[in-house]
Amino acid sequence: MTTAAPAVEAAGLTKTYPGGVRALDGMGVTVAAGTVFGLLGPNGAGKSTTVKILTTLARPDSGTALVAGHDALRHPDRVRRAIGVVAQKSGADPVATGRENLLLQGRLYGRRGPEVGRRADELLERFDLADAGRRLVRTYSGGMQRRLDVALGLMHRPQVLFLDEPTTGLDPEARTAMWEEIARLAGEEGLTIVLTTHYLEEADRLAERIAIVDRGRVVAEGTPDELKGELHGDAVHVELGDTPDEVDARLLATALGEFAAVREVAVDGRRLSARADDGPAAVPHVLAVLEQQGAAVASVTVARPSLDDVYLRYAGRRFADADSGTGASTGGGTGGPGGTDVEPAAPAAGRAGAR
Repeated sequence: MTTAAPAVEAAGLTKTYPGGVRALDGMGVTVAAGTVFGLLGPNGAGKSTTVKILTTLARPDSGTALVAGHDALRHPDRVRRAIGVVAQKSGADPVATGRENLLLQGRLYGRRGPEVGRRADELLERFDLADAGRRLVRTYSGGMQRRLDVALGLMHRPQVLFLDEPTTGLDPEARTAMWEEIARLAGEEGLTIVLTTHYLEEADRLAERIAIVDRGRVVAEGTPDELKGELHGDAVHVELGDTPDEVDARLLATALGEFAAVREVAVDGRRLSARADDGPAAVPHVLAVLEQQGAAVASVTVARPSLDDVYLRYAGRRFADADSGTGASTGGGTGGPGGTDVEPAAPAAGRAGAR
């Protein structure tokens, strides 16, 4: 039985921007053909830099990248013909109609004749834009623009579609509609999709495999269920109240760590997290230890493992704190190297065209 070659294969990618900002630090991913692969991480984790390298819009300082069987560094032109790109910012011309944008995209990829018009009309219909196809894009809502961006990326029938934060800025209804379309693309057409997102629910719902990215490297990889399944038992989250300054987070973590039923203790500011085989049974003991340490408690929750808990375990801090660039954790997890990863804005969507 012959195993299909991976649609994307990258290894050892490093990238340092001017000023010494290390965006990628040995980044590597392998994406099976016909799957949705999620790059999950906070803003600045290195996701967009990775996508720019894989889509030939940037070169790494070191490492290798194969996309659709082509070397992205040696043969970028071949890669561009095999991929579709939907970047964070819309690449559609606002003073052209939706249909005109699609026709231009097709011609950029060398398509000519009646087939280009048929493909444009097909995509307008598919993305519920048929009635708006002859309207100027500047009159579109945010959700309509995002659907047009995806249609632009599909105009030339790519083998691999890169979606870089495809639902950022969309309202819940538009986001749900985009999720449904992405699932349809993967399920009905067998398209390989590389999805970067900082929405935990989006990655959990859409991606067959996820790579959690933190500070320019992959810290965990697997299916959503595999990653959550590694965290046996329950997650116990405590919101600390007006705790006196003299209460040391490290002492709290150490004191709780001595309790056999609790493990993987982490403290981020006023938030304490731990794991327990039986969360409800552990809560009274956790509260007793916190009271002994002089720590006031505002609330306690017990939940099944989530991707946020997975991120906390491997990155050493909560996803929301990493996304905002704040938070310092104690205990639990192995953080990456220090520093802030700053990525330049991604280029316009769908304009990686054939050159």
